[in-house]
Amino acid sequence: MTNLLKLYVKLVSLVLLGFILGRKLPAAVPIRLAQFLFWVGVPISIVAFLRKTDLSGQIWIAPAIAHLAIFLGALLAWIGMKWQVLFTKTVPRQPTQGSFLLAAMVGNTGYLGYPITLAVVGTQYFAWALFYDLLGTTLGAYGLGVALAARFSSGVHNRGEIVKAILINPALWSFGLGLLLRQVVIATTVEFYLDIFAWSAVALSLLLIGMRLSKLNSWHSLPQAGMSLGIKMLLVPLILGSTLPLFGITGAAAQVIVLQMAMPPAFATLVLAETFNLDRDLAVTALAVGAIVLLVTLPVWLWLFSVG
Repeated sequence: MTNLLKLYVKLVSLVLLGFILGRKLPAAVPIRLAQFLFWVGVPISIVAFLRKTDLSGQIWIAPAIAHLAIFLGALLAWIGMKWQVLFTKTVPRQPTQGSFLLAAMVGNTGYLGYPITLAVVGTQYFAWALFYDLLGTTLGAYGLGVALAARFSSGVHNRGEIVKAILINPALWSFGLGLLLRQVVIATTVEFYLDIFAWSAVALSLLLIGMRLSKLNSWHSLPQAGMSLGIKMLLVPLILGSTLPLFGITGAAAQVIVLQMAMPPAFATLVLAETFNLDRDLAVTALAVGAIVLLVTLPVWLWLFSVG
């Protein structure tokens, strides 16, 4: 309980500070901060944390679980839409269907999943979250996510630019670099400042979430957002989390995987919604409400999948 309270204090205080700053500072600040984290902060953090992670065991199964979670979320969302048509006799617009599917599929396993994983289980199991995010969520968002966004799009778009984005993602390149540098001996002083920079990037990521949330003001799509969040943050982690022992994943590793599956929708869903002219209001509402719901669901998942 003490560790959970400390985690909440860190999460809430940093996100709240970011929310306040987002209201006060020019709109260009969160954009520049996001660019800094994307190109510099997160990649260097990945290299730093990889030096202390345990890569033994079945860690390579994490991306497979991530893709299972994405496909299960999409399947349940599709069933939910069919149920809505059957019982309400109304058919959602194609752009709304697209945003609904994306919100139920792709989670914020990077900017939010990383700091929560580090706070709960430390750096030893960080690689499980890293593999889940980079080789699972990222590929899923800009793979199946792009395909679905294009399918439900209401306008003209450049699909090639989105596909190219994943190929130049610096986090993926730093992931490979970090694996290569694990055996390289560096000076203690250099490693000390590398760790400080890495943890500072984690704090800045939480500030950025608050800044972005301060710009989200749409609540018109709350019922549909609630349904997508129920799939993404409750059903998927509960169903797949209960099957993890069948894959030989238990203890802290299982806890990390469940936490990643239970993250609220990723900001990538909003990026895809804007790029492919989907329902932006639904995407925005799912992001904002999901961040709030996490404060309630997080202790539940920690209790259900407690270590020891």
